[in-house]
Amino acid sequence: MQIAQELERPLPVARRKNLIVKELPDETLIYDLDSDEAHCLNQTAALVWKNCDGETTVPALCGLLELEASSPVAPEVVWLALDQLYKFRLLEQSPARPAHLAGIKRRELIKRIGLVALTLPVIMSVSAPTSAQAGSPCSCNTANCRPTGCPCMQNVNCVNKCSGGICT
Repeated sequence: MQIAQELERPLPVARRKNLIVKELPDETLIYDLDSDEAHCLNQTAALVWKNCDGETTVPALCGLLELEASSPVAPEVVWLALDQLYKFRLLEQSPARPAHLAGIKRRELIKRIGLVALTLPVIMSVSAPTSAQAGSPCSCNTANCRPTGCPCMQNVNCVNKCSGGICT
């Protein structure tokens, strides 16, 4: 009885502020302007994220996932996706896991469910470098040993160098 009540609670709300979202046929790309991180959500993770509206429940989301996968989907798949979405700061608040799943790690959940690879929610994430870290295009003014046209180096004496048009 308690498990059924916990599953019927609405999902958290997906974070939408300061994100650039690009939906592709098999994945959703999200760039976080706050953390300069890029996230790639597979179809399962993207479907969960898109439906985190504060109203959708786990059973309802399982139904949507089942339509997409054409096979049964365990509620633990949704909880696994929610954990990942929260970890990458793509939810407004932490999801309240049901008591029977509290304290269970991702690896244990996967073993417990025996997931088909197609339904496993996957998020790949990478930190994007700032323009200074990436190397800004610049030119060197060797007369006074100061780079010109290089925002990361303005008003800096010859500490760094310009090599091939890149601040190093």
